[in-house]
Amino acid sequence: MNKGLTTEAAEAAVRHARFGSLPERIRFEDMTTEVEAAQAGGVNASSYDPEGSWKFYSCLALDLGL
Repeated sequence: MNKGLTTEAAEAAVRHARFGSLPERIRFEDMTTEVEAAQAGGVNASSYDPEGSWKFYSCLALDLGL
């Protein structure tokens, strides 16, 4: 008769037994969280330190060691 169909069905059964099924989908709403942002001009605006600003200086030539 038609052995190709039964062979394919057997292979599919073996794959399903070995690997099972895919994990369930995670909704986008479950992957994100909402956090309230700080108001602009709050503590960060008055805490600027010009003498300590060199700590955050970035230069590509320095990063590459040139």
